[in-house]
Amino acid sequence: MFETRTIMSTDVVSVARHTPITEVIELLVDRDITGIPVVNDDGSLAGIVTEKDILSLLADVRYASGTVEQYMTREVVAFDVEDDFIAICECLMKGDFRRVPILSEGKLVGIVSRHDIIRYIVSPLG
Repeated sequence: MFETRTIMSTDVVSVARHTPITEVIELLVDRDITGIPVVNDDGSLAGIVTEKDILSLLADVRYASGTVEQYMTREVVAFDVEDDFIAICECLMKGDFRRVPILSEGKLVGIVSRHDIIRYIVSPLG
């Protein structure tokens, strides 16, 4: 049986709405990740900022200013930790995004990426 809680990554890098966009860019590069959930002060999901969102700075990143709230995607597909894992896989196969935040009682607790699923498939227990 596939359980979301055993496959999701729980060491999620997240940022607050007021985080400077330059700091987010550094996190994406330094951590070699493609997206970061944005959370409210209470830990609830506010949005997600991805490499695709950052591409609007293509003209010249030296002039990047403002906060992540100005660049993040607000309409985020997320799942509850109790949701069917196969539904998450199907969502990632059909969607244009690479990861989905996982919530418990409305709070961010993990993330499932395409990479997490592939790692699970090739693991000895998969």
